[in-house]
Amino acid sequence: MKVVSYKLKNKPGNYRVGFLLDEEVADMQEAWRNLMLSRGEKTSPNAIDQFLPAEPAAFFSIGESAMHKAKEAYEYIMDNKVKTVYLTKEEIQLSTPIPNPSKIICIGKNYADHAAEMGGDIPEFPVLFSKFSNAIIGPEDSIEKSKATEKLDYEVELAVVIGKQASKVGQDEALDYIAGYTIGNDISARDLQKRTPQWLQGKTLDRSTPIGPWIVTSDEIDDPSNLKISSYVNGEKRQSSTTRQLIFDIPFLIEFISNLITLNPGDIILTGTPDGVGFAMDPPQFLQAGDVVTVEVEKIGRMENKVREA
Repeated sequence: MKVVSYKLKNKPGNYRVGFLLDEEVADMQEAWRNLMLSRGEKTSPNAIDQFLPAEPAAFFSIGESAMHKAKEAYEYIMDNKVKTVYLTKEEIQLSTPIPNPSKIICIGKNYADHAAEMGGDIPEFPVLFSKFSNAIIGPEDSIEKSKATEKLDYEVELAVVIGKQASKVGQDEALDYIAGYTIGNDISARDLQKRTPQWLQGKTLDRSTPIGPWIVTSDEIDDPSNLKISSYVNGEKRQSSTTRQLIFDIPFLIEFISNLITLNPGDIILTGTPDGVGFAMDPPQFLQAGDVVTVEVEKIGRMENKVREA
């Protein structure tokens, strides 16, 4: 099941949660309403919104119970071919699946080849840093190149979405706490990132970090430890690896982080990027206005964003 955040193009209104169905999108609340009607149950807007919010951040913050209802609704419209809730891609605009996550935790130098190309040793412990919601954009938005940087770089990453509260979780149960997976492009201002020991200023510039285009629920990706991952700039392949090359795999990261910080439903973990970034090329190749960056992760899909001057 692929979960999207969408709104109708050129019309006022908030983003809503839906399902991606090939070339169409089904509104999640409408799917649930149809299921409730088939059962002869209440379908008032308040009754539906209480258990299955239309607003993306609210939906993901509820966690397991909301996701369970979403799967029920999805299976109902698929099994019964309910067409009244479908919208074409031409009618909608996609947003990042979770516009305002409470936490965005990023892992630095988590592929050995990338650690080497950046001139560092393999870390003994996961390198944690954060992004804030101001940086997040959707799959159809432009990456803004701030005037504060001349060295804007790309980093394709597998992103993990937490599905239930996780505190002091062990590796053996870590995957049970995942709602799903999406793609992140950890756009980095290398000149700002490297001018102090702390990376934050180079990692969370306004409207710089695409996350999307949807969330693939965890039941569709049994093993996230061997997914192909790649990036392209203007059609030229720059990064190509698999998540098998992660130094600290996803179960380890969830155990490590949850023993420091309580993870909540809707939190996002960006798991790191492989080698091939522009900073490490000879000569370095940084993003310019007009460039198109494409990132791909196997079993999830691809996301393409254009760079523009802020």
